[in-house]
Amino acid sequence: MLEMYEGHPTIPESAAVAAFVNEIFASLPRVDQRRWAQAYLHGLLTVPGRKTLRGLAQAVTPRTASAHGLQQFINGSPWDWAPVRQALARAITGHGRPRAWSIATITIRKRGHHSVGVHRRFDPRAGRVLNCQLAIGLFAVTAHGSLPVDWRLLLDGTWSTDTVRRGRARVPDTETARTLAEHVRELVTGAPAVPDGSQAPWVLDLTETPDAALVVDALTEHGQDFLCEVGPAQRMHLAALGRRPVSAATAMTHRPGQPALASAVPPDDRRPGRFLLHTGPACLAGGPHSVPLSHRLVMQPASPFHRDGRYWLTNMATRIHEVPALAETVTATDCAIADLIDDFGVQDFEGRSYPGWHHHMTMAAAAYVFSRLHHTAPRTCRHGHHPTPRGALLELTS
Repeated sequence: MLEMYEGHPTIPESAAVAAFVNEIFASLPRVDQRRWAQAYLHGLLTVPGRKTLRGLAQAVTPRTASAHGLQQFINGSPWDWAPVRQALARAITGHGRPRAWSIATITIRKRGHHSVGVHRRFDPRAGRVLNCQLAIGLFAVTAHGSLPVDWRLLLDGTWSTDTVRRGRARVPDTETARTLAEHVRELVTGAPAVPDGSQAPWVLDLTETPDAALVVDALTEHGQDFLCEVGPAQRMHLAALGRRPVSAATAMTHRPGQPALASAVPPDDRRPGRFLLHTGPACLAGGPHSVPLSHRLVMQPASPFHRDGRYWLTNMATRIHEVPALAETVTATDCAIADLIDDFGVQDFEGRSYPGWHHHMTMAAAAYVFSRLHHTAPRTCRHGHHPTPRGALLELTS
């Protein structure tokens, strides 16, 4: 049983946990804050099921003071989460250079309208309008899995003008309504958690992102290598067709000659995945730029592992052999999100404030990163995904 000492948690954890907390939470100015950070982290790592404050507190001590202390640490304490997330990113890159950066969303269902960021939104996966928060996560894809390093919370237009609700949720004046595409643009062009000079490509699922062309344009402007998944109905411009846009699915039938055939050859006897590469320049409709000569459309036909065909836009013409392995980083991030929901409480924040939400999401990310960096067992996705084995090759034939 963990004990309390003078109102603060005393946590007899391993040297690895203590060293991790000292490294990641060094920016917290007070010793008691770092102790509560360790207590919260311990609870997220050990409490099964839903991560309520009461449940997390009981992992520290049965005394009621622990619940109050954790509540104050998450919802009342004014610690800055940005330096913590930057330290988290440094810890991740210290264990190996990321293979890719990825961004994904998490829909968090809510009742009522008081929780920060809650709004009514059509969820394509649920097929209906939900009352929810929309979290946008930045992930570093590494040998240890896809690891969360930063979060954004989408505030729709109803949160821009309602000063009473903003005040109750303690939303900073600098936080205004931004679209999902605008949040993604900000993350890919200037996220503090992304180390300067990072050369890893960005692999993004834009199938449910309105204004996907604005995201691709931002990546192009900043000289970032990218592989962006789009839906089959996504409107495209092909150099061969001039100004007339067509769907991504139709674009694969408008080719000057036959496309190159790309086969992902895994190192085992599984059926290889196949990729079709469009031979002509392409870009998404709606962007401000003309068709870049470096952009290519790639199709992954339906397979036993993916029921429907998948479409990707990339500017990695000289690194096209990396496409199969990079395409599966979306799967790795899907697995991470499922784990974060099931085991690390990203949907379980009980408060209503903007700082509290960011504090909780920072702690969930830290607990997940610790669990991945300090577990040596191979990562097995428990959620029905079948990622392409690492080391797959891409063979191009005409």
